[in-house]
Amino acid sequence: MRPKTHPGTSEPRTCSIAPRTPGGVVTPAQLEAVAEVARRFAVPMLKLMSSQRVLLMGVPEDEAGAVLAALEAAGAPGEIARGHGGSLVQACPGSQGCPNGQQDTIAMAGRVEALLAGFSVEAQLPAKVRAGLSGCPRCCGESYVRDVGLVGRKDGWTLAFGGNAGARPRAADELATGLTEDAALELLERTLRHYAANARKNQRTARFVEGCGIEALREALGLGGAGRTDE
Repeated sequence: MRPKTHPGTSEPRTCSIAPRTPGGVVTPAQLEAVAEVARRFAVPMLKLMSSQRVLLMGVPEDEAGAVLAALEAAGAPGEIARGHGGSLVQACPGSQGCPNGQQDTIAMAGRVEALLAGFSVEAQLPAKVRAGLSGCPRCCGESYVRDVGLVGRKDGWTLAFGGNAGARPRAADELATGLTEDAALELLERTLRHYAANARKNQRTARFVEGCGIEALREALGLGGAGRTDE
């Protein structure tokens, strides 16, 4: 069977493949695996993305399955990058790698990644959800222009929701401050469940918050005006 080609040309259709890098963290073995697969399949370009992923660009579509299988076998599973991609978590180095870090973003990013992965199986989210984690208020993780933002401070985590850095930028609203890691994740899960149950299909969090109003969202989540739970 002849490979599909780009319209009007004899060039085979290509795609991009992104190995998963939760929170932008990779091991030396994973980097070596990605490089080896790229060499084996003669991938013409590797691109470091602002989303903290490595993109294998120019993979012929008829070889995509083999590339994905090779990455999986090498311990660096990936996915075909389609459009603007799906949900992901980006994080600054936090207290593990930055003198300004006040909270451990690396550990928290892993837990947020697992939470989002669970939603993709259990309760489908209306649209992609991008999370940004910053270990201090300098916000190197772009927390306030992501659907979900977590900002580390000395007294704990601040959870923000409804940000967007796209064509219609929106700064996320703070839902609660001074949260422990467990409390921040519990509130984030409740917020995402409310979003999944009430947003329209393909409605991003920024547009959802604009539509319902942040005060109505806080009320639905049992939060007071200052972002504290009624308890």
